[in-house]
Amino acid sequence: MEYKVIQRIKRKITRAKCGEVFFVSSFPNENEEYVTKLLAQFEKEGLITRIAKGIYCKPIMTRFGPLYPDVRKIVQLVAERDHAQVLPSGATAANMLGLSEQVPMKFLFITSGSSRVLKVNGREIKLKRAVPHNFAYKTYLAALVVQALKDIGERNMGEEEISALKIAIDRNEEKEAFKADVQMMPAWMKKLIIPLL
Repeated sequence: MEYKVIQRIKRKITRAKCGEVFFVSSFPNENEEYVTKLLAQFEKEGLITRIAKGIYCKPIMTRFGPLYPDVRKIVQLVAERDHAQVLPSGATAANMLGLSEQVPMKFLFITSGSSRVLKVNGREIKLKRAVPHNFAYKTYLAALVVQALKDIGERNMGEEEISALKIAIDRNEEKEAFKADVQMMPAWMKKLIIPLL
């Protein structure tokens, strides 16, 4: 029986694409405790790599060493597992929009799920529980803009930041939905964004 379970789990991992992420819950029909032990064993065998507590991946091997999934992909997968929504926040959101060139050492996301800290490949990812209003925007861009601008602040929005914001807005394909979302934003953000539309 145990041998069959080992083979089933091993088969799923070996058939998976490089870069795929695995949780204990990726094997819902198996005993959770046993899967936890097996994943730890497969890591020792080099079949998968542990990238955070309870999170493993089948790394993409390059001549420079293993290549791990993007932080955003990992966070999104954690959110899907927990049936939660997530959004980049603070400097993470500003960097993604091109409003800041500074690459954050700590990644910040807000979530409708539980607050937690993940340590992925030596980098810290903080998920902070936030009120539902943050996830009420129809477009991802609007939600991201609000998080980024909150971090930067009204007084720190200079020409460079406004120019980068305009580029992000112009690239957005959901024009009408974004315009509607702007009406829900704080007054100072609305005043700043309307002339850019």
